[in-house]
Order: sequence, then structure tokens, then C-alpha cells
Amino acid sequence: MTPDLTRLTEMLTSSQGTAPVPDWAAAETALRTGLPADYKELIETYGGGFIDGYLLLLEPNCPSDVHDLLKISAEREEANDSLWQFEDKPEEMESPGSRLVCWATTDNGEYLYWLVQADDDPDARTIMINSESGEDWERYDMTATRFLGAVLAGEVRSEIVWDKFPLPEHQFRPACEM
Repeated sequence: MTPDLTRLTEMLTSSQGTAPVPDWAAAETALRTGLPADYKELIETYGGGFIDGYLLLLEPNCPSDVHDLLKISAEREEANDSLWQFEDKPEEMESPGSRLVCWATTDNGEYLYWLVQADDDPDARTIMINSESGEDWERYDMTATRFLGAVLAGEVRSEIVWDKFPLPEHQFRPACEM
């Protein structure tokens, strides 16, 4: 277990044991890109689910459609293509071959993405957060597990996500319980 995931498990308990291992090769084929190792370990530990009653962690082929990484990523890619006909893309998206893969969303309609660029290292991808209006963006140069741990510890504060997140006492509700 990575140090960032170990830290996260100390803050965020789950009622389920180890989650079933997704078919990572099939997921990466469907997404047309590799997935970060820390994210895979995160999903193998928790599975998809709901963090602090607000953030929906997505999992490949999750039985709950609202937690399905493949479904939500495809929907967001299509929605962003439409959005960018009217709004400016974030400047990080200007290089050829850049695209976004959604790995989490929120109850308020914000989306958390990995910025995928041509020939990049999945383990060094930037996190991009988009507001529910689609106009505002934030950038975080850290892994998903480091980001979640820093947010839950109060070390990182987004201007986009709900100001009541995270809760003082953290909770994880697996998608399989919903």
C-alpha cells in the first residue's frame, strides 16, 4: 500500500473489506489510456462509493451507474466537447492529444478529472476540477490518493467544491450499498 493510501485509510474507514478487482486491462482499453497505479490500489481497497456524503469515487464497470468510471467518463467527454464550442478550454488542454478522464464527481455537479496528454505517465497526471457551471477550473499536481488525503486532512481547500466538504468525521459508503 502506498504511503498516501495508507494515510487515507487511517482517515476514511469503510464498512466493506477489500473491493473486487476490476478488469483493469478492459477498462484501460475502453478509456484508451492507462490508469494511475494509486487509483487502481484505491479502487481495489474501497471500490466506488461516496466520500463524506458528497464526493462520488468512480470505479470501472461499477454496478451503480452513477459510480461507473467508464460510463461517466464517456458522458463527460461528450459533454465537454459540446461545452468547448461555447466556452474556452482550460489552457492545459491546448496541447494536441490532450483530453480528460473523469475519476470522481460530486453531488453538486463538479467533476474531477485526470489530464491525459500524449505519451504521458499515468502516475504523474495532473488533476483538474471543473465547476458545475463548466466555467471554472482548478489544477492540482498530485495523485488521486494524495489529493483525497490532503483534502480530508484540510491541507488542500478547493474554491470549486462545496465549502462543507470534507465533513469533520469522514465516512465512506460503498456503491454496492446504495
